[in-house]
Amino acid sequence: MRRRLALLVTATACLVLVAFLVPLAVLVRAVAQDRAVVTATADVQGLVPLAATTDRAGLASLASGAGRPVTVYLPDGSSVGAPAPRTPAVELAARGRSLTVKVDGGREIVVSVQGRDDGTVVLRTFVTAEELSRGVTRAWLVLAALGVALVLVGLFVADRLARSLVASITELSTVSHRLAGAELSARATPSGPAELRDVAGALNHLAGRIQDLLREEREQVADLSHRLRTPLTALRLEAEALADPAEAARVTAGVDAVERAVSGLIRAARHSAPAAGGCDAAAVVRDRVAFWAVLAEDTGRDVRLDLVDGPLPVPVAADDLAAAVDALLGNVFAHTPDGTPFGVSLGGDGVLTVTDEGPGLPAGAGERGESGAGSTGLGLDIARRAGRVLRLSNSPTGGAVVTLELLARP
Repeated sequence: MRRRLALLVTATACLVLVAFLVPLAVLVRAVAQDRAVVTATADVQGLVPLAATTDRAGLASLASGAGRPVTVYLPDGSSVGAPAPRTPAVELAARGRSLTVKVDGGREIVVSVQGRDDGTVVLRTFVTAEELSRGVTRAWLVLAALGVALVLVGLFVADRLARSLVASITELSTVSHRLAGAELSARATPSGPAELRDVAGALNHLAGRIQDLLREEREQVADLSHRLRTPLTALRLEAEALADPAEAARVTAGVDAVERAVSGLIRAARHSAPAAGGCDAAAVVRDRVAFWAVLAEDTGRDVRLDLVDGPLPVPVAADDLAAAVDALLGNVFAHTPDGTPFGVSLGGDGVLTVTDEGPGLPAGAGERGESGAGSTGLGLDIARRAGRVLRLSNSPTGGAVVTLELLARP
């Protein structure tokens, strides 16, 4: 923007200078020419009274004593003074007409002197081109220097103005990027023209409004999540009252998992940004598959588990990864009939793959909030937020294939 403003000011200044300096330069040249002609004419006119009464010898002395070359043409056709050919202008002057004629190399000035007994005498002088342009070059250089100085001053003022405008716009851009990066405390300092101050005020108002909306949303989510603790407590009491210890342990583990998810949701709602963490992906996946394996056995599903040997650290919190695995396996149980086999694999490259031999993924299955089976449609979005990349496809046999990358590719 600074460059564009500088170019605009330069172009405008140049146009204004051309509009004023070119006519002024032409005027300076015309004035110099007129001054030279007037000076030469005055010199010759000063000789007229003497030329009207002086004899031939006196005319020769008069011509030689003039301050500039003067030729005196006598009535008999001879001439004295500076040698010069008899021109048509001289012939006209011999008939009683004084004039100035533009010729090659300068101006010819002829003055007719009448009243002599022997006839009309003509005084002639010549103004060279050098005399006509004397001082013009220097005046033009002064005008050019003045024009350059004005352009430089204009550029300096334009740069100062552009710098103030660009500084305000740059600050607005910086604040908007900080807001986009979840730094909601960022605010712009109103400065610059009134329009930019209005934009800064609107941006600050928008940032405050975003903070208010997020605060209200977090409070609502936290309140809703907290309300779930009451039915979870009731479920825990019901589980502890079961006669079969194994069944009680299984149900209690499920209640614990839901309670952990609710606690995590409350913590996330209470904070503006999720806390960074990491976990052993192999251990988390093994634990969640073991949890779902009990339900798989009840519904007649075969489970294939293929995990990498040893720990696999990933930059994902254990609760988030567990929620993602639960969401993917929950989709298998929700969208495939009982008895459908499924498999879970985790490679050393951090790629988690969940496959099944069901009917495959319907169109639009990856859209947030879209579900054709009566669910919320947010399971895949939970998995997507836990990993780097989520890919959905169908296997050659028709079943669904969901791939979640937990590590960034080198």
